Amino acid sequence: MKKEGLIELMLFFSNKVKLKNSTALKHFGFLKTFLRYAVKKEYTDITDFHDFKPKLKKTKKKIIFFTEEELELIKDLEIPSEKLYLKRVRDVLLFLCFTGLRYSEAFNLKRSQINDNSLSIITKKTHDSLTIELNETSKAILDKYSDIPFKKDKALPVISNQRFNDYIKELAELAEINEPVVETFFVGTKRYDTTKPKYEHVTIHIGRRTFKS
Repeated sequence: MKKEGLIELMLFFSNKVKLKNSTALKHFGFLKTFLRYAVKKEYTDITDFHDFKPKLKKTKKKIIFFTEEELELIKDLEIPSEKLYLKRVRDVLLFLCFTGLRYSEAFNLKRSQINDNSLSIITKKTHDSLTIELNETSKAILDKYSDIPFKKDKALPVISNQRFNDYIKELAELAEINEPVVETFFVGTKRYDTTKPKYEHVTIHIGRRTFKS
């Protein structure tokens, strides 16, 4: 694909699809990776895209994490009888917050990786070998599920990525974590400012971010 075609595609994303600039840049990155592969395999000899570096305005992504007070709200939340499925979701969420594990690492955590007061993992992203000390909360959560059999000897009842994302928003809303959060983003050259309650910004990354904060 020639540079002119990429410029037309960029304008299409901005003017027609109305993608955030940050999202559009991510798609361009995927496309350039594919085009580099096509050149390497000699499916094309057009390399104009190498010089295509669109200058789109974007803002630094806001880092969302739970405060100590918000964690207490989640821990002490009385979950309604019709939403008991959120109890396991809360346990996994708190485990992420108190260990700093990524969602994928908790999903694959096996009982064989757990010692008395620590757990040992090979990180998926960096392949580092880590030993993580367990505190009172994280140890109590593991003990709670120690006698419940899960597939592949997993240690925790971690559900799918999408459902977990949906349910932790629901959990945070029930806990009334609704502080207004302002988000600023650009679509093309146009600036947008939106205000949403904090629970709408909660994602699976919040556990690790809370731990680091």
